[in-house]
This record gives sequence, structure tokens and C-alpha cells, in this order.
Amino acid sequence: MLEQILDVLSKVVVYLITSFGYVGVFFTMVLQSTCIPLPSEIILPLAGYMVFLGKLSYWKITVLATLANVVGGLIAYYFGKFAGRPFILSYGRYIFITESKLRKTEYFFDKYGEITVFVGRMLPVIRTFISVPAGIAKMNVIKMSVYTFLGSLPWCALLIWYGYELGENWGTLKQLFHKFHLLLGLMIFLIFILLLVFLFVSKRK
Repeated sequence: MLEQILDVLSKVVVYLITSFGYVGVFFTMVLQSTCIPLPSEIILPLAGYMVFLGKLSYWKITVLATLANVVGGLIAYYFGKFAGRPFILSYGRYIFITESKLRKTEYFFDKYGEITVFVGRMLPVIRTFISVPAGIAKMNVIKMSVYTFLGSLPWCALLIWYGYELGENWGTLKQLFHKFHLLLGLMIFLIFILLLVFLFVSKRK
């Protein structure tokens, strides 16, 4: 089931980018940065392959993809700022997030928000969600945007370059990251099942 979902998402990404070029890359990267699971590890190498074919400019698409991260990050940031705290206070207990832990997260972002966003934007999976806790902690939005741009630029530049260098073989990266996301998804699914079992047993007591 999970593998089928990943396959469908991959096909959607390929269709949008090959059909709409710059617009397709921008749109999918915005979605990816708003916590929608469209892996940039597929989007960007494919964009690099389009550069290889001469259909896109390397620097134009790198900057555009980076700006898309900022736009998507702002959407996630404002969700976290206005809805994140009430949501976590209402439902966080189901995933062991208490108000005390939430306050610690807010304190952490107050002290280390800039470096956290910067580094987080260069890490798989984490980069997709990092703007939400920044919003919950009400991190300065200008700083958040600047560090999102700075952290996203090398990530985008590198993956697009990989796709360009691999050329016709760009799909090898797709297969590699597909396995990574499948493994990660299975781990999340198992954690979810264990959580449900724990909640069920707790209620029985």
C-alpha cells in the first residue's frame, strides 16, 4: 500500500515537471515544503535531467526551486504559528507531546532557531517539516525565510547537479531515495500501530 502511494506520487511529480517545466518544479517544491509528501529527492534530480536535455537552465531552476522552498516554508510556518499550538495541546498527548515538551521546543527555537532551520533544510524528511515548529515558536519570520533560503540553496543545487551529471541515469537516484522513503514510511507505520496498541491497553486499564 505504502509503496503504491509512493509510486503514484512519483508519477505525479514526473508528469508535472516534464509537462510544465519551471512551473512544475516550482509548484511541486512549494507543495513539498508545506509538509505534503512529494520528495524533493525525486523532483530535483529530474529537474537536473531536464537541464541535461537543455530544457531548463541550471541556475534558473536552482534559484526557483530554492524560492519555492521559502514560499512553502512560509505556508507551513503560518500554519504552525496560528494553528500548531492549539492542535498540539488538543491532540499531542496521543503522540506523547505534552505542553511541557512544547514549551521546551519553543525555548529551543528561541535560542537556536536560525541554525536549526538552516541545518534542517539540508536534511532529508526533516527539511519538509522544519517550518512548522518554527511557526509554533513564533520565530522571526524574516529570519526564518532567510535561513530557509540559505539552507535550501545548497540542497537544491546539489540534487539538481546530480540529476544533470547522471543524465539518462537520473532514475538511479530515484530508486535509491524510493527505498529510503519506503523504509522510513514503514517505520512510521509501525510506530503508529504501537501507539494505537498502547492507547487501547491504557483505556482497558
